[in-house]
Amino acid sequence: MDLFRRRKRNEMQENKGQENASNDGPEIRVTDRRRINLDNPSGEQVENERIDEPSLKPSYVEELEARTRAAEQKVADVQSRFDQLRAQLQRETDETRQRLNKAADERAHREAADLITRLLPVLDNLNRALEAAEATGNVDALLDGVRGTASGFESALAAAGVEPVVSTGAPFDPELHEAVDTTDVDPDRDGTITAEYSRGYRFGDRLLRPARVQVGRAGDHARRSAEQV
Repeated sequence: MDLFRRRKRNEMQENKGQENASNDGPEIRVTDRRRINLDNPSGEQVENERIDEPSLKPSYVEELEARTRAAEQKVADVQSRFDQLRAQLQRETDETRQRLNKAADERAHREAADLITRLLPVLDNLNRALEAAEATGNVDALLDGVRGTASGFESALAAAGVEPVVSTGAPFDPELHEAVDTTDVDPDRDGTITAEYSRGYRFGDRLLRPARVQVGRAGDHARRSAEQV
């Protein structure tokens, strides 16, 4: 009996020793899909391969995102093209404005030169009239020269597009005439210009200066008599 008990106790101790020996060994736990290099003394994990994780977005969401990116790219391309066209249009507008301004300046200079050229003969005639009057002492020759000079000057103005304002004998027009004084006239000549002190001129539709004139005015008694008749 004692022998049996000792043998049973020895077997139990041997089984317990084997369990302790198995528990003392290293335990390896793999918590992810990557392999662990057990030969690495530093214990670093080496990733041998990477497994792409599947997308959690629905397919229609990915399609909408792709379309959105494509639309944004198109908008950016259109905006870039628009900026280029606007810059080009601005350059062409500036160049056109400069050409027009240059052409207008050149035209103004040409017209001014043409007018001066037409006035030079007038000055020549005036100088010749003065020389003739000094040489002969004849007043009539001086008058003829001055008349010729005035005529030549008016011709030069007419060639440049300048026209005189009709005054004497015409009805008074405050848009064209400036009344300097008045004089008594018959009722039928009331408001008529009777004299011109300085001639007015206009250039096309523009009035260069009004004519300074005298205007006829019928007296109150004469006006009332005419109205009664």
